[in-house]
Amino acid sequence: MIAIVDYGMGNLSSIHNMFRKLNAESLITSDLEKVAKADKLLLPGVGAFDHAMMNLKALGLVPVLNQKVLKEKAPLLGICLGMQLLTKKSEEGVMLGLDWIDAETVKFKSDDRNKLRIPHMGWNTVEIKKDDALFKDLGEEPRFYFVHSYYVKCNDQNNILTSTHYGSDFCSSLVKDNIRGVQFHPEKSHKFGMQLLSNFADLT
Repeated sequence: MIAIVDYGMGNLSSIHNMFRKLNAESLITSDLEKVAKADKLLLPGVGAFDHAMMNLKALGLVPVLNQKVLKEKAPLLGICLGMQLLTKKSEEGVMLGLDWIDAETVKFKSDDRNKLRIPHMGWNTVEIKKDDALFKDLGEEPRFYFVHSYYVKCNDQNNILTSTHYGSDFCSSLVKDNIRGVQFHPEKSHKFGMQLLSNFADLT
């Protein structure tokens, strides 16, 4: 069972529907007992970093997530804001993140030489930096749909799973043991996203 963690931020039904198409058992929940019993966890998210952390804490989810991910080593996938919450902190706010990854969340910078449209929005390719089951059968440069103004800056380069170019290269997905995060939206990425979520559902 995959628990799609509901902490009040993001469109969870589209992820749930993709798992249903894949015949992968999942549920949307904020119930602590159901999260604690899940085999895998998916942490979605759209919105502001501080608001997300406040919601996780208010719902009492942080201790159970720490137990499942850090102690029991349950596979976890963070999506978009959900990936950013895995870091120590974000330039978007003042609250500390979950601190599962040695990284910070920083904002795209635009200057006269590098006129980036922020947010980074639309389709972009990812370059796979290391072998991982999450990107099985996705080819050399799969394409995914992005919508974000902030990105994760890893202090340990070994945590970078894929990179994407937007003005410069940034970490578009990460991995550390049982923890994975993607900056893009697999639920909006058609066949590429479907394959990635299938791969996550197959993780042991």
